[in-house]
Formats: sequence, C-alpha cells, structure tokens
Amino acid sequence: MKITRRNFIKTSASLGVLGLTGAPSFAQTPVFNYKVATNVQSSHSIYIRLTEASEQIRKETDGKVNIRIFPNGQLGSDTDMLSQVRSGGIDFLTTPGVVLANLVPMASLNSVGFIFPDYPSVWKAMDGDLGDYIRSYITKTGLVVTDKIWDNGFRHITSQKPINSPADLAGMKLRVPVSPLLLSLFKSLGAASTPINFNELYSALQTKVVEGQENPLTLINNSKLYEVQKNCAMTGHTWDGYWMVANRRSMDALPAPLRTIVNKNLNAAALAQRADSEKLAVSLQTDLAAKGMVFNRPDLAPFRKALQEAKFYQEWKAKFGDQAWAQLEAAVGKLT
Repeated sequence: MKITRRNFIKTSASLGVLGLTGAPSFAQTPVFNYKVATNVQSSHSIYIRLTEASEQIRKETDGKVNIRIFPNGQLGSDTDMLSQVRSGGIDFLTTPGVVLANLVPMASLNSVGFIFPDYPSVWKAMDGDLGDYIRSYITKTGLVVTDKIWDNGFRHITSQKPINSPADLAGMKLRVPVSPLLLSLFKSLGAASTPINFNELYSALQTKVVEGQENPLTLINNSKLYEVQKNCAMTGHTWDGYWMVANRRSMDALPAPLRTIVNKNLNAAALAQRADSEKLAVSLQTDLAAKGMVFNRPDLAPFRKALQEAKFYQEWKAKFGDQAWAQLEAAVGKLT
C-alpha cells in the first residue's frame, strides 16, 4: 500500500484505538475526583506516602484521577468514616484492623496476642495466605481492598513500674481500647482491663485513674505519654495494620487502565510506608529514652504460657472458627 499522509493518519488512529502506540491515552476519559480519609495526622508516614501516591497517580493518569486526602479524622470518627466508605460518601479509607473488626470480625485475626516475633514474620504472613484469607472476608462486605496492608506497629506496655512478667500485671488498672480481643488478652494476663477513650488517656494516667496503657511507640510519643509514664516494656504483644479499603462503585467506575495505575501506586506507597515505620520504631525508642522513659525487653514465653493456661487461645479459636485458626497457625505456628 502506498504510504500517503491520509493513510498514515488513518493507520495511526487505528493503532491508538488498539493500544499499540505505547502509553495509553486518556484523552476521552472523564475526570475522577476521589476522597481518601484517614485518622492519622499529616505528619504520619501514612499521610506522607499517600500524598506522594496521589501525585504520582495524577501524573500517570494525565490528571484523570485526582485524589484528595483528608487526615486527622477530618471526615468523622473511625466508625463514621467506615460507614461513609461503604455508602460512597468517601471513596477510599485507611482503617486499622481493630476498627475494621467492628464490621469484619476476621480483620482482628492478625492481632491475636504474642503471635509475631518481628516484622519479617508479619509481612510474610500478611503478604501471604493469612493476608489473602482476611482480605476475602473484607471483600464480602462489598468493599474493595488493596493487596498490601500498611503498618500500624507493634503495641507495647507503659506503666509506673517495670513489667517483666505476667505477675507484674496482676490487678494493674490498664487502659485498653474498646476492643474485645485486647480486653480479653489483658484480662487473661491478670490485669484489670479498663476501656477509656484515647482523648482521655493522658489525664487518666496523670491522675492515676489507670496505672498503665498499651500502644505503638508512635502514639506514645505523639501523645506525650512519656510525661506521665516512666517505664515501657517492649512486649510487642499484638501487631495491627491499616487496611486500604475503597467503595466498590468508585473503583468499578474507573476504566481498567486507570484502576491498574491506582492500585499499583497505592501498593507501592504501602511498601514505602512500612519501611518508614520500621525505621521510626527504632529511632523513637532512642528519642523516648532521651526524654526519660526506661525500656526493658521481657521474656515473652511466660506471657504466652499464661494465655494458654487461661485458655485465651482456645476461646478465640472458638470465636474465629477452625478454618480461620488453621490459617493463623499455618502462618505463625501452633497456639493451642
């Protein structure tokens, strides 16, 4: 065929339709303006990495997907935002597993006590079969969930006296969030578990309404709990992450090429945030020690033994079910 200007233009147009001319063209694609809600502050690594991801998504989609991030619970309480992402009031939400468990009880499976010794074991499980199993329950609610979970960190115990064994927790008034699993965990260890709203925690510790509490180091530092707590036992008794969930209608509205770009960048951001969080856990211990907090690393075997003797693991095996428990033990080893 003779190559004329007219034939060249027709051929090029045909190749463009077939997607054979290189990068996809989104010229005829409508613009999608999405909202992402999170309860973390704008200084948190989750917000920072989300901001980077949203900018990269905007670039790679030629401005067709614009994501605006609302930090610090601006769009409501945790439970409010979870309701909004289900209804479509917001499009994406990062939510801790302990919060998502109010809707999807299986989302707290990874928070059973003393099951992860370190971060490598967490990521092997949550990027593997255990994570896939939990995600399958999240999708049953109609939400879309990304492949990579973000880090919320290991939880540790702060108190006025050192905690070296379960005996040191006996009768201690310990603030625990309103989480059935965590309340059960510390009750099984002999503590007087006391549910108190987080915004009341500092004053409750200051006035000795409670004698101790448990949280990741990030929250201990940001909330200045080191001012009213002297000791921190690095128990790492549970690990929890932030799930990135999305409204299904919002995701289904995106053409497949755009959806691929969004998922790719959100998963990459999660991996980057994990690395940030692991580094921060190390540096925060140094920072908190400089502010007067005394750290110790108790032997964790007696804690697990106490939970087994109190039938904590048997109780939660019955609640989660044999199939879920088999998935958990396949990832972390025998518990019952």
